[in-house]
Amino acid sequence: MSKENEKKEGSELMEKIVSLCKRRGFIFPGSEIYGGLAGTWDWGHFGLALKNNVKASWWKKFVDSRRDMYGIDAAILMRQEVWQATGHAEHFADPMVECDKCHKRFRADQIEDKVKCADCGGKLSEARQFNMMFQTKVGASEDSSSISYLRPETAQGVFVNFKNTVDAFHPKLPFGMAQIGKAFRNEITPRDFIFRQREFEQMEIEYFVRPEDWERYFEFFKDEMFEWIEEIGIDMTKVHDIEIAAEDRAHYSSRTVDFEFEYPFGQKELFGLAYRSDFDLKTHKLDYIDEENSKKIIPHVIEPSFGLDRAVLALLTSAYAEDEKDGEVRSYLKFKPSMAPVICAVSPLLKNKPELVEYANTKVFAPLKAEFGRVAWDDNGNIGKRYRRQDEIGTPFCIVVDFETLTDNEVTVRDRDTGAQERVKVEALKDYIKNRLV
Repeated sequence: MSKENEKKEGSELMEKIVSLCKRRGFIFPGSEIYGGLAGTWDWGHFGLALKNNVKASWWKKFVDSRRDMYGIDAAILMRQEVWQATGHAEHFADPMVECDKCHKRFRADQIEDKVKCADCGGKLSEARQFNMMFQTKVGASEDSSSISYLRPETAQGVFVNFKNTVDAFHPKLPFGMAQIGKAFRNEITPRDFIFRQREFEQMEIEYFVRPEDWERYFEFFKDEMFEWIEEIGIDMTKVHDIEIAAEDRAHYSSRTVDFEFEYPFGQKELFGLAYRSDFDLKTHKLDYIDEENSKKIIPHVIEPSFGLDRAVLALLTSAYAEDEKDGEVRSYLKFKPSMAPVICAVSPLLKNKPELVEYANTKVFAPLKAEFGRVAWDDNGNIGKRYRRQDEIGTPFCIVVDFETLTDNEVTVRDRDTGAQERVKVEALKDYIKNRLV
């Protein structure tokens, strides 16, 4: 396939995914009723459920299932000295050019023609560095001491709480601190749906090790990251690990591996794994008393970093599918049942039959809702339209109560991916679903 056709197909796929996300209540444009705000997106009911499932899976694997991990939720606002010490206040920047005709601004490293504006043909300026941190003021005073920033990354919230965590829990090396939270970057040209935004969420670990052990734990977390990516249902054939050359690494990193994913708009970074050495703890003048020999050392840091929004986009891309039956195209999301925003949907065959509605509500929906939580009630439209709607949401199982149910206590369970239907006893439904929640 030519590059042009590949780009066209990718663009068409992205249009379908963005349209589905809005139509089915996953993701909406930010501030849309007032014309929108570039680089911001609002999460609807099903998008939030999907995002929360990803977060819960990540937290379970990397925090709750381990003995050496401590959770934290640091403040978004931090003293400006934090960002001055780390170099962010001065160097957290991207190269920017501006058109002298239409005055649009572009990231210089993301455009092919460095001389002529792609929008109007005007001349582009020389590149200059544009700091991406959002500056704000804290308190009533207006002097320089009131300056603060919305954090551009979550990592520093961990490092400034290193001493607090050590003093509170007295952990032995190696140990880690994990955080899920918002970060903010004033992107010059936000693009590609939720891939590059001005407000996004990160899931990060700072894992503290003895200096001589860093390579072993680097490889350990690399394997763990691959394992989790596969667990949540991202298409592994589209995932690539890329060793980042020294000249392209962040200033704090002595080794970086990027996990890249083949998005519809190209192969781009999904997650990252960095060896930060002792850069951050040394910067903040922090150390650790090694209990084994009572010596003061500065631990080194392995950082597995996950973009939550990018993970969701990779999941949507991996799950999106189409098939055709009787000349009609069906689009659906093939989420793993454990990741799906809705595990199952319950419907009475006809909503104007009180006996069906009563049975479906009390005998089927209520017990399943109490057990699994992520259960939907759907009686809108005919049964075919309900199936189509739930397929687009990614619901693995549709459960229908019909007139036979009233006599044999069996319901029809339809599989999202195959369309196959089978009769299942009402009392067996919980186990039926549990056995398929993978």
